[in-house]
Amino acid sequence: MAKTPVVDADTCTGCGLCEQVAANTFRVNDDGIAEVVNAQGDDEATIQEAIDSCPVSAISWQE
Repeated sequence: MAKTPVVDADTCTGCGLCEQVAANTFRVNDDGIAEVVNAQGDDEATIQEAIDSCPVSAISWQE
């Protein structure tokens, strides 16, 4: 099973960095919280960059 990115909605501040880095994978929804819209939308390195860019560490990989 491949790993997939997940967003902890309780931690997310909706800053939008993940969406800027990996726009095919993440978006900030109408509630101002990031969500995964396509777990394979970007390559793994780009998704990892988005994870690393999150200022509150709200995004992680799920095995």
